[in-house]
Amino acid sequence: MKNKIHSLKDFYILWATQGLSQLGSTMTNFALTLWLYQETGSALKTALLSVCSYVPYVLTSIFAGALSDRWDKKRTMLVCDTLAAGCSAAVFVLLKGNLLCPWHLYALNALNGLMNTVQNPASEVAATLIIPEGQYQKTSGLRSLSGSLVTILHPVLATSLYAFGGMDLVIAVDLGTFAAAFLALLLWVKIPKQETRLEKAKESLLQSAGAGLSCLYENRLVLYLILFLSGVNLAASAFDAVLPAFVLPRANGGEQVLGIVTSFAGLAMLAGSLLAAVLPEPKNRVRVIFLTMLFSLTTDNFLLSLSHTPAWWCVAQVLGWLPVPIMSTNLDVIVRRTIPVEMQGRVYSCRNALQFFTIPLGYFLGGAMVDMVCEPFMARAEGGLAVRMFGRGQGAGAAMVIFFLGIMGLMICLIFAGILRKYRPDQ
Repeated sequence: MKNKIHSLKDFYILWATQGLSQLGSTMTNFALTLWLYQETGSALKTALLSVCSYVPYVLTSIFAGALSDRWDKKRTMLVCDTLAAGCSAAVFVLLKGNLLCPWHLYALNALNGLMNTVQNPASEVAATLIIPEGQYQKTSGLRSLSGSLVTILHPVLATSLYAFGGMDLVIAVDLGTFAAAFLALLLWVKIPKQETRLEKAKESLLQSAGAGLSCLYENRLVLYLILFLSGVNLAASAFDAVLPAFVLPRANGGEQVLGIVTSFAGLAMLAGSLLAAVLPEPKNRVRVIFLTMLFSLTTDNFLLSLSHTPAWWCVAQVLGWLPVPIMSTNLDVIVRRTIPVEMQGRVYSCRNALQFFTIPLGYFLGGAMVDMVCEPFMARAEGGLAVRMFGRGQGAGAAMVIFFLGIMGLMICLIFAGILRKYRPDQ
């Protein structure tokens, strides 16, 4: 038992402190999302925060893995974390000077997205280097667990800190968590060095990116799973863009209710993460990935859009988010066992480009559908099926969009079911 704990010591330190830093960053993002929606009243302008984060992330990801495979993983993570903290400090300065505008947030989010492009593959490879292979499922479940705790805690903590000390206090806590994570990584986490082969060191960025794509092409199962998840991300990111417009303007909604609904998604992910960490390894991980996403995309969207009380919204979030960590854990194990470690930085970056390019599209689609199509349509509707299904007033159009996203998610799952049916590996 002691040997197992010792073998995961570096992982436990990195996991705990990076999760704490993620909590601080997510609290700031949540508070700024509320600030921007209150300033503009626009779902699309609020969704552009996430669009600006993901566009540079997607556009440069395919090359970032080549750099990540060459650079020292620890130094890369330290530099990227420092620049991300600088973005939070810039928001603090602009707020204190009463100068903060939406375009400032868009620009800073774009810079954050660029940093994440390099940091993400570096941290993924670092995890592979410090985790024994037999512990992949357990540690993946623990990583999902920390993500779930962040989802549970950040809306409640952000709202409480904002009410007590304003945005100044939220950002101060964010910077404090960054400092703790930075020092832990710098002083106590040992990440083994990777040997860089001479031929890899001489590769150009285009050649390295091509090597990552070629590796994916040779591993069709991983490629098809990534493309499936890109479709899932399209529907899920559109849902995330619509949710504030669904909850905030309603008479029985508002900021606190949005925080509670978001926290229930986190509670569901927490439960799912615990399940993922203790469940025996399945015989067919591909089937688990497909079925969990089919259940998630349909139950959450249909139940949420057709219900009119916060209690049912919370139930919908629980049903929708409970399977997500189980899916994530099985996908993570497939990738880590299939792709050689010396290729993982490049492959993870190609994965990021292919799997996440739909996220900014989804945020833009969700915000535009609310502002330009469904809210105006529901405002003009005087009766009929649409009103009986989605209600009246602000938020009804957002409910309609969420319902359509449930149909989209169902179709995506059925299309890829045929593609993935022949893959029944014992991963």
